[in-house]
Amino acid sequence: MKVGIIGLGRMGEGMSRRLLNAGIEVIGYRRNFSKAIEAKKAGHITDVAETIDDLVTSVRVDSEPGIFLMVVPAENVEATITELLASGVGKNDVIIDHGNSSFKDSKRRAMNLEYRGISYLDCGTSGGVYGLKRGYCLMIGGAECAVETCKPIFNALAPNIGAAPRTNFDSPITPAEHGWLHCGPPGAGHLVKMVHNGIEYGIMQAYAEGFNILREANAGTKYVCEGDAEVAPMDNPSDYQYDIDIPEVAEVWRRGSVVGSWLLDLTAEVLREDGTLETFAGGVSDSGEGRWTVKAAIDLGVPAPVITEALYARFNSRRLGMFANRVLNGMRAMFGGHAVRKD
Repeated sequence: MKVGIIGLGRMGEGMSRRLLNAGIEVIGYRRNFSKAIEAKKAGHITDVAETIDDLVTSVRVDSEPGIFLMVVPAENVEATITELLASGVGKNDVIIDHGNSSFKDSKRRAMNLEYRGISYLDCGTSGGVYGLKRGYCLMIGGAECAVETCKPIFNALAPNIGAAPRTNFDSPITPAEHGWLHCGPPGAGHLVKMVHNGIEYGIMQAYAEGFNILREANAGTKYVCEGDAEVAPMDNPSDYQYDIDIPEVAEVWRRGSVVGSWLLDLTAEVLREDGTLETFAGGVSDSGEGRWTVKAAIDLGVPAPVITEALYARFNSRRLGMFANRVLNGMRAMFGGHAVRKD
């Protein structure tokens, strides 16, 4: 089996290496051709294509369908599809979008390509830079026949059944237990990945807030009883005089705790390297998936307060609420003569 990969960054290269390990030939393309050459020399791809035309020519051989994996940012997907079509991708070929595209865009793209006889699979892919070793969790939308054609690819990329204990030993093994799932028709894969990332926002925010509470658990030792009318008084400062070792808390929670997770593992690792996290500025980006999840919740009339607040917290981390805070400062200064706080 032979496939083409467009995008050989850390994630695309990791995917290529897993495919190679499964005996699948990989023709790689990235706009930085010298980097693509380096990937070939390192043995991370079978061969390199200098252009999209070269990629299509190399992959579309004999009567087998050409299969093209896109590991590119969502904003580049449309242009990449256009290039593939201009280069000869056509009837019976399969395009797989491994990026974080909107499920609505994926549904539209699949419908447009169906008229050309091309199958479009939206494949929400989780695993990031750790996917090479751990495997990638795959959430797939599209036609059943195309999914069946690409089954060897999904089996190669996914973690496999040993990644987690089975929940029912008496039931037949399903693809989901191997780490990939055909979620439904076009758009379904990216819909599931969208909600997956929205949940991720909420989990990350809960960890961040919990560790912040523990970090401030010694605030009673610094509390000044008088002279600061701008701060609500602490009832019992003596209740909060604990110096908690945050990195060690993260470590102990990883072992046997109900809140244990891979995200906590990663948190413990970064805290072990830098317990105060001074190397981070604190501005957290959002890729768009959280916004789409909140929008879907509104469209469906489904309450999602945790995910919504986690999204707003990311906005606030980038100081996008600063002007609102200044308005609050101004109002309090006007009606009460309150001093403007700098901390």
